[in-house]
Amino acid sequence: MNSPDPAGAAPGDPAPSRIIATSDLGQASARARRLIVAGKCIVIPTDTVYGIAADAFDAEAVQRLLDAKGRGRDMPPPVLVADEAVAMALAVDVPQAARDLMARFWPGPLTLVLQAQPSLRLDLGETAGTIAVRVPDHEVARAVLTMTGPLAVSSANKSGRPAARTAQEADHQLGLSVGAYLDAGRTGDGPASTIVDFAVTRDGRVLRLGGISLDQLREVAPAVAGPAGQPPDPGVSGDSPADGPAHA
Repeated sequence: MNSPDPAGAAPGDPAPSRIIATSDLGQASARARRLIVAGKCIVIPTDTVYGIAADAFDAEAVQRLLDAKGRGRDMPPPVLVADEAVAMALAVDVPQAARDLMARFWPGPLTLVLQAQPSLRLDLGETAGTIAVRVPDHEVARAVLTMTGPLAVSSANKSGRPAARTAQEADHQLGLSVGAYLDAGRTGDGPASTIVDFAVTRDGRVLRLGGISLDQLREVAPAVAGPAGQPPDPGVSGDSPADGPAHA
């Protein structure tokens, strides 16, 4: 486990507390950036749950994230970005349907699986050349992402345990494996993000229904297939809840 790291404080400051209030968002984001640059993991609030985050371009930091959760490389984390332009820079051959969904639902609870830009040095785990990206609808998360760049983010909990809705709940589970916890109060109790895979089909296929229903997706991308290959059908209800625990 990692101990609290003074890299999170400005030079000359005493070692800081792990839990950071976000009332001064500029200061909190700057400290988060220092920790990310130092290769540490941090916990940030998102519009779904609290997430444990690491520099998406730092393979050792991503491995620390996986180790903190007790998760293997066969379950690579998604990447959160500040805006659509950053997401497009991380991917190649993005279908028009995916672009349309970005324009309609970002920032928000929609994760898109795309073909990763092969020239980028990303090692998120066993991704088979894909990247799952999302723009969160949370002021603190986007402020941090603007300063740090893309972050690998997964729900801030040990695998198999409940997702954290507060910084304190995340700290209770992850403790000293995280350099700092940005505290923005309790997150909402909504479902996880909806995940749509565009890496295997240009029309899109739903891997998980969550905060955005199938009907909502099809208003923008009519040909998207439902879970388990459910064919496009305007009469199909998209009100199924998300399966499993919520993820960032």
